[in-house]
Amino acid sequence: MPTTFAVFSDVHANLPALDAVLRDVDARLGRGQADAVYCLGDLVGYATWPNEVVTAIQERGIPTIAGNYDEGVGLGSDDCGCAYVTDADKARGAESIAYTNATVTETTRRYLRSLPRHLRVTLAAPRQRGAEPVEVLMVHGSPRRVNEYLFEDRPDSLILKRMTEAGADVMLFGHTHRPYHKALAVEDEDGQTVYRHAVNTGSVGKPKDGDPRACYALLTVDPERPTTDPAYCQVEFARVAYDVEEAARAVEASPLPDAFAQMLRDG
Repeated sequence: MPTTFAVFSDVHANLPALDAVLRDVDARLGRGQADAVYCLGDLVGYATWPNEVVTAIQERGIPTIAGNYDEGVGLGSDDCGCAYVTDADKARGAESIAYTNATVTETTRRYLRSLPRHLRVTLAAPRQRGAEPVEVLMVHGSPRRVNEYLFEDRPDSLILKRMTEAGADVMLFGHTHRPYHKALAVEDEDGQTVYRHAVNTGSVGKPKDGDPRACYALLTVDPERPTTDPAYCQVEFARVAYDVEEAARAVEASPLPDAFAQMLRDG
């Protein structure tokens, strides 16, 4: 029987965006359109509600892994593991992690330190079907590094290598804030063409694809279909409108750089 996961990532302390996504997910759960919810990390950084975001995740008991920002703040570090390109970006990034470290409570910091780096879900078909289980791996950046950027234009061979090394048929990840789905063909030990699915879930709180709406992924996996059929895994990206101005104005009223507010408006 197919299973549908609602999976989101990169909230980055944007509570209005998270609230909107959780309302959307709740509606889908209520209609039977989703079976479980997971979070791929980076709960904090860049916006003004790190504690509130963590509390919302904890109260719902959403299984969550650590993003690079979560690890940095959890350890009280001044390094978020981000790959800033320009000096201006680096300076704004330093302001962001300093603000976040000064804002989070010890309860929040403890929770961030407790998060695992990976989650794995094994979906098995009924034994009489004879199908192999489908291994779904959830990471933040990649199985290799929490802050590795697997952009859509990275070679398929590299993404397949990461998945093969980790034993994943389906890999869910975030970190780039840009959603995409690739069904990657590869030859198995018997010479058959099988498909592995790489899914970047985008970002709830800080999209970078030109669409300011929050983004998350709905992943449906049918373990009764063989992996030779790419349709054993299907992906839908949900875009959810929220009060971007509320989040942007909160950034502008805080010590955080005003540039972060405009980034929210621009997506």
